[in-house]
Amino acid sequence: MAITTTAAVRAAIAKRSPAPIYLLVGDDDAEISHLAADIAVIVEDELRAFNVDRFYAGEKGATPVSIVESARLLPMMSDRRVVVVLRGERLLKPKRRGRAADADSEGDDDEPATDLDALTEYVQRPEPTTVLVIAAADVDKSRRIGKALYKHATVVECWGLKPGKGERVDLRQAARMAEQMVRKAVAEAGQQIEPPAVRLIAERAGAEIVRLRGDLERLLLYTAGRPKITLADVREVVSAEASHDDWAVTNAIQQGNTAEALRQIGLALDGGGVPYQILGQLGWFVRERLSASDPRRVPAAVDALFRTDLDLKSSAGDPRVLLERLVVELCRPGLQTRRGAGL
Repeated sequence: MAITTTAAVRAAIAKRSPAPIYLLVGDDDAEISHLAADIAVIVEDELRAFNVDRFYAGEKGATPVSIVESARLLPMMSDRRVVVVLRGERLLKPKRRGRAADADSEGDDDEPATDLDALTEYVQRPEPTTVLVIAAADVDKSRRIGKALYKHATVVECWGLKPGKGERVDLRQAARMAEQMVRKAVAEAGQQIEPPAVRLIAERAGAEIVRLRGDLERLLLYTAGRPKITLADVREVVSAEASHDDWAVTNAIQQGNTAEALRQIGLALDGGGVPYQILGQLGWFVRERLSASDPRRVPAAVDALFRTDLDLKSSAGDPRVLLERLVVELCRPGLQTRRGAGL
């Protein structure tokens, strides 16, 4: 097993010397997604349609056998082929059925044969012209496939603000890392931010990278175009309040309150809300409420809903980001369709 860093992987890709198998594991979904996308760049842009395959574990057609079949294909008009498996924990750490299953999994000597064996065999004998990338929130190391991956794959751990899985968290160190990430993201957006605002975002995140990235994304959307982000801006968008009203998002949109709508979207998703259900709720709002209160905005709103629906179905972005952008569009009083805006 070779445990490496994200920087080392990107350096290897830049030199066109990737490992045959990468296991990206951790709770930092955004970093894992970005890294998987960066690895796919090793295939020329015009040839990716032929040489880059993406699978979502647990969905129809994304079986271990189909993943291996794709990985065994020879590249077309290129020297590399990339196969990306997302949500890999559905294969590598499925839910247990009970204590008996836990006891049975302590060793792999008696592990029954499954279709995962095809993937295990591939990990042990990968194709030299294929780069297989498996992204997972966690891996069951007691199973054959888990052991094979940790023995043969190049492992990249992405635990965000945590030192590692199950390790004790130093909240002061996590806060320092969070503050650095906030300052970097704000600077990349061409803005400045008040020090107390940075501290508030970091304090709310604690050691949860998903919360930090969500709060930061909402904040940057809310303050887009402003030269400086203030503590008041952060307090408007980021709140420690845990309660959530199912219709608070649509109520805020109807009032044109972008900050509250973004905050409520965050609460809904953090509370386990399903992106497609939230999109359906927003669709109901446009059909029933917006059509009655301001029918001139309906065509543009429908256009925004349609684009978001397509992006969600085609996995064109993080569902949280896509919904937040939709909310920002719906809150704008002068909303125009992209076609009408000449885009």
